[in-house]
Amino acid sequence: MKLYITYTSPYARIARIVVLEKSLEGRIEIVVAQTRAADSPYYTINPSGRVPYLVRDDGVGLEDSPLICSYLDCLDGEAIYDLPSGEEGLEARRLEVMARSMLDGLAVWGRELHRPVNERSPTILEHELARSQRMADAWEQTIGRPHMQGRLSMAQIALISGLQLESRNPEFSWRQGRPMLSAWADRIAKLPSVAATHADAAI
Repeated sequence: MKLYITYTSPYARIARIVVLEKSLEGRIEIVVAQTRAADSPYYTINPSGRVPYLVRDDGVGLEDSPLICSYLDCLDGEAIYDLPSGEEGLEARRLEVMARSMLDGLAVWGRELHRPVNERSPTILEHELARSQRMADAWEQTIGRPHMQGRLSMAQIALISGLQLESRNPEFSWRQGRPMLSAWADRIAKLPSVAATHADAAI
């Protein structure tokens, strides 16, 4: 199988973390895609041009990190990210959506910063800065929930992939006044799959 990524995409990073957590390195080839370029050969593989994109052995392509991660998780018949039913499962889904909401805003902010300075929208930049601070405040109050403290989950993977965008966006300063969130992020950052995918994000 081939997993098409860019090293700067936090969504592709989520999939790469799952590849490592599931020990699938020998079954999946990581391919760096050329995105946001006219006539990129990648567009013949995935017409939307988005990453991550997984091409299975049967040639079928899967787009979107939640779908890809769910598929990868089930490959060995021992899913570790399946959510329980009832209130516990609802809580896990709530936290994953909350993490993805923060990540989505940070991704919009990052794309805006990659535009030429004269093409950036001050309104978008101001909105996403404010959103990031509200979300960081919310996570400072939420990070102690059991689902965020136990075994690595999709909510935790999405959240750390967002928080570590601080290394590429100096204005995303979320640590000050948030000791619990900072301590959590520092602990998760040491996990081998998280550390490996963060290190190569600078490529």
